Amino acid sequence: MASSTTTTLSDLPDVILSNIFALVSDSRARNSLSLVSHKFLALERSTRSLLTLRGNARDLHAVPRCFRSISHLDLSFLSPWGHSLLATLPIDHQSLLARRLQLCFPSVESLTVYSRSPTSLDLLLPQWPRIRHIKLVRWHQRESQISLGGDFVPIFEHCGYMESLDLSAFYHWTEDLPPVLLRYADVAARLNRLDLLTASFTEGYKSSEIVDITKLCPNLKDFRVACTFDPRYFEFVGDETLSAVATNCPKLTVLQMVDTASLANPRAISGIDSGDSAVTTGTLIEVFSGLPHLEELVLDVGKNVKHSGVPLEALNKKCKKIRALKLGQFQGVCSATDWRLDGVALCGGLQSLSIKNSGDLTDMGLVAIGRGCCKLSKFEIQGCENVTVKGLRTMVTLLKKTLIDVSISCCKNLDASASIKAIEPICDRIKKLHIDCVWSSSGEEEERVETSETNYEDDGEERSHKRCKYSSEEEELHCSSFPSSDVNGFCSEDRLWEKLEYLSLWISVGEFLTPLPMTGLDDCPNLEEIRIKIEGDCRGKRRPDEPELGLSCLALYPKLSKMQLDCGDTIGFALTAPPMQMDLSLWERFFLTGIGNLSLSELDYWPPQDRDVNQRSLSLPGAGLLQECLTLRKLFIHGTAHEHFMNFLLRIPNLRDVQLREDYYPAPENDMSTEMRVGSCSRFEDQLNSRNIID
Repeated sequence: MASSTTTTLSDLPDVILSNIFALVSDSRARNSLSLVSHKFLALERSTRSLLTLRGNARDLHAVPRCFRSISHLDLSFLSPWGHSLLATLPIDHQSLLARRLQLCFPSVESLTVYSRSPTSLDLLLPQWPRIRHIKLVRWHQRESQISLGGDFVPIFEHCGYMESLDLSAFYHWTEDLPPVLLRYADVAARLNRLDLLTASFTEGYKSSEIVDITKLCPNLKDFRVACTFDPRYFEFVGDETLSAVATNCPKLTVLQMVDTASLANPRAISGIDSGDSAVTTGTLIEVFSGLPHLEELVLDVGKNVKHSGVPLEALNKKCKKIRALKLGQFQGVCSATDWRLDGVALCGGLQSLSIKNSGDLTDMGLVAIGRGCCKLSKFEIQGCENVTVKGLRTMVTLLKKTLIDVSISCCKNLDASASIKAIEPICDRIKKLHIDCVWSSSGEEEERVETSETNYEDDGEERSHKRCKYSSEEEELHCSSFPSSDVNGFCSEDRLWEKLEYLSLWISVGEFLTPLPMTGLDDCPNLEEIRIKIEGDCRGKRRPDEPELGLSCLALYPKLSKMQLDCGDTIGFALTAPPMQMDLSLWERFFLTGIGNLSLSELDYWPPQDRDVNQRSLSLPGAGLLQECLTLRKLFIHGTAHEHFMNFLLRIPNLRDVQLREDYYPAPENDMSTEMRVGSCSRFEDQLNSRNIID
């Protein structure tokens, strides 16, 4: 009798196993795979292409040499964070450690590095002369002694094969780049991607600078830039600049031009009477005609672009490959007159659409977009005051088969409850969701919103025969998914958000999170990650009626393991507050109370700030509450902290990775008396790494 054999995963051919391993992106999962056998270890190492190094730069000599297939290397998170790489080491060690990195990672083609000064680039870049992509990071202000363009000279001098340069997180002067591009014109001509979309600017790149950059980089396929569209500013971006971009870079597939005011205040709502930009519809048509390969377009101009429907129709005709579109302050994007498709509704190939501050967009326009853009998987709407739950719900129903990512913000008729009701038809499909935590002011308002959809079918006899087929389609889709709906069209049964994995929330300071489950988001069995943005001015506000924000209510999500709690735009008094008010330490207690009830494994936390003294620091109550998160493995605090407060975190048993990051503009230049010192950070890391972790 033949002996039976068992076939295991290891018996698959190496080629198939390599393809399987390459699809695994989670670092811990890959590390687990490498522990199975020597064969799995070799396959995992040979298929790992991306690596982010953590730890202290002084320990780079201990980096293993088994990751020889790494092509994308990120050195921007090495400790001490915010200092030039290798600059904290003895001079005679710096070149040796740079050479050590090259021996450990010989195949690097993409490099990310925190560049406080050009010195680190002069050491690192000669190690990889064939590097193709470089991303620079710097949140600190540019040092005045650096010569004009000095930050970029090492890049263009040592990287002759560079194709991509990312400066989106790099604080620099706009006049630094054009002279370097002119000096190294041959390297500039090879660039196919240039990202200058950084929020550090007050005015952004000037019109003449954008024209010069695009002339020197004619082969760009991806161009992103922060600029000023406001005609009141010197060298603003208008018709001439847009035409020059299209003429100089005809191969563009991605074009993003964002006004610096929008980057500085993303939630700003500008009405129709906020003033007009210098961008005309005729120029937009000309630009779209000159960019036939365009696939992604972002134009957030900050000032009104009126009668934009006709240019958007030209976009559909001239740019057949357009798949992603984001418009800011465009008026007339879809008028939906007599139920005819027009404007952006004719862009049937769109998969992602974002509309911001379109003051004349109505429910009829949304329904037209739902009918015309039938491939949309992602939709964002912000600052559109004429949109209501009935229009958005109808649009969502029409896109039920494709839509999985929705963001709703700053729409006065769409509070939290109305937003949830609007996207209810896709509650079984949606994967990502953002809403504003603006709670209904009265039951009467809520009743009015609920019944509005019923009246929607009868808002005019003259259009009823044209709307018949769309109404019947909507009812069929709605009834098949919600058989137990009440007479108003909203489900009476509990909703199950089966595929929702990511939830983003905005909440005003002083409000509470506890009403969230009552809006209908109480059953999300697969929710893994949540982002909470708390924004507002604490100064002048009295003590809240309740002792906590309400993070405890998130414990009902069984798989919630990652959280981003962003209080960075919460402004208050870091020191003594006036009578009857709370300083930031008490507000931090209000925000963080209850976080210990959650089973989080990763937490990114932005402390509140005092802008008068440029301080974002973890307080004593904040440190005490964070130490109650006993399941944490990773904790990143985007601010400063005293060393003895950081020691509280050592009481978290399985905490593996902690770092203080001043990744905001402008990052503090000098070490405080007891904060963010290189020595204190190193002492804390040594204590953290010396502990025995079970796994």
